[in-house]
Amino acid sequence: MPPPDRMVVGYDGSAEAAAAVRWAARHAAHLDCELQVIHCSLWPLLTSDLGPVKGIAGSGLQHQAQTILEEGKAEALSVAPRVPVQGNLLYGLPAGHLRRMAGDARMLVLGSRGIGGFLGLLVGSVSLELAATAACPVAVIRFDKHPQGRVVVGIDSSGSAGALRLACDLAGATGAGLTIIHVIRSHDDMTYATGRGNEAALRLLHKVADDARALAPNVAVGQDLVRDDSVPRALLNASRGAALIVVGSKGHGLLKGTVGSDAHAVLHHATGPVLIARN
Repeated sequence: MPPPDRMVVGYDGSAEAAAAVRWAARHAAHLDCELQVIHCSLWPLLTSDLGPVKGIAGSGLQHQAQTILEEGKAEALSVAPRVPVQGNLLYGLPAGHLRRMAGDARMLVLGSRGIGGFLGLLVGSVSLELAATAACPVAVIRFDKHPQGRVVVGIDSSGSAGALRLACDLAGATGAGLTIIHVIRSHDDMTYATGRGNEAALRLLHKVADDARALAPNVAVGQDLVRDDSVPRALLNASRGAALIVVGSKGHGLLKGTVGSDAHAVLHHATGPVLIARN
């Protein structure tokens, strides 16, 4: 079955959402797929008076919502004029609408903040919820300072097949290099105090690198084995100057539908785009 040929991006008029739309549009161009820009208006939850003010052209809450959607589409076309861009204006809370609209999409792209965010959090509640619960991979965009940088993917002891495949797809489409990071924590397993644990980690890393070269034969693949008691810290340090960091959603959280603790920490502290893969 061919992969979905559609990316979905949420737009609420904020600067963070505008950055997400531009990032999504560029990657839609690289991946040769359509882009669907979605704006969710909350006004019908607060009032039924959405129409224009009598005698004032272009007024009214419904017109304002449509204007925001058109701004989002314009942001996309400003960086990728050849990408087919659709727009949808929906009414109600954004998380449910975006999750539904992105159900069969290749990717859902969100700004790091915006409607649903709480003061003091680096990732808004809507973005965090969808990173955990959306059926497709979710990219969360805060800054995009190194668009020509490499793609970094973190792998765990399973090999993180979903994250690796997604990272290879994007590196191949954009022409970026790929760096595979595996972090070993000495306090997790006493075997790492001996050479056996280190050898096992190296074998895993070499195997995953071989898999990456098979998936993306034209991509320059690097690998790095890092020892650190904090996996998120190691991944964030490794991703400095990168265009994108890809991590899996698997974790050991106590609540169903929550993103893993490592991915959660990376989302909150990364200064560049983060893509949460489905393992």
